[in-house]
Amino acid sequence: MTTLPDPARFAHVTDWVFDLDNTLYPHHSNLFSQIDVKMTAYVGELLTLPRDDARKLQKELYREYGTTLNGLMARHGIDPDDFLEKVHDIDYSWLVPDPVLGTAIRQLPGRKFIFTNGDRRHAERTARQLGILDHFDDIFDIVAAGLNPKPARQTYEKFAELHAVTGHNAVMFEDLARNLSVPKSLGITTVLVVPRNFEPTFSEIWERDPGHEDDVDFVTDDLAEFLTAIVDITA
Repeated sequence: MTTLPDPARFAHVTDWVFDLDNTLYPHHSNLFSQIDVKMTAYVGELLTLPRDDARKLQKELYREYGTTLNGLMARHGIDPDDFLEKVHDIDYSWLVPDPVLGTAIRQLPGRKFIFTNGDRRHAERTARQLGILDHFDDIFDIVAAGLNPKPARQTYEKFAELHAVTGHNAVMFEDLARNLSVPKSLGITTVLVVPRNFEPTFSEIWERDPGHEDDVDFVTDDLAEFLTAIVDITA
């Protein structure tokens, strides 16, 4: 499902902001499932819990604190660098290079940013495997955010201040509707990237975002196609 871009909504855009996981690569590639498994294992090892209990706690932390990392820091004072290194020790070959996406991003007029709750190294490895890393001006990661994850308002404000991004001139692409609520309130055009045919290969109730329909301006299940249409509009 793709809501075709409205020329008037993108012709003025100078800042293009992209979430990373399940946004710049398709949900069906299942890359994030590796990270999810690593986070469960980290919680289990840290607290000596069986897998099922560790997974339940991991999701509880995610819901309450925005990220598993934030929850583990708040409750158990873990070293964030150790966590980020271990959970991102994954096989990036699962991702298929996407030259069509790369061409579309490169041709977008203005600046392009990755804005992720992951760390910079993970973002760089992911974007490099996709063949799109060189098309971005910067990466705003969880460390740059002061370990305060999306959807916290101050994190978006910190990103916007750092890069002098103003809402009217920006668009943000995300796979979680709740992460588009603050951008929408700041005047940023919002695009929700959904799994192809709305059939994710892995999904849980707690990951879904009912009640955020008003925060979403456009929806697409094919980011490359959507951006290519925008490039044709703004060319």
